[in-house]
Amino acid sequence: MEVKISFEGDTVILAEAPTFVVCEITYAEPGIKGDTATNTLKPATLDSGATVSVPLFCNEGDLVKVDTRTATYVERVKK
Repeated sequence: MEVKISFEGDTVILAEAPTFVVCEITYAEPGIKGDTATNTLKPATLDSGATVSVPLFCNEGDLVKVDTRTATYVERVKK
């Protein structure tokens, strides 16, 4: 991951992460078949250790795009 870092002399004054990152879901309760039409969310743990709310159709092993500014799910990413 690339992080933008600003220095003033030898001192770091700003570190900026990318706006979006792709993470793998390492733990999520299994979804129920046919639950793709509702906007219901469930908690999922990502490979970074963060927990975000994802739609019911997301399962362990899926890749998801996460907004780093708000720590929210954006979309599922195909492998």
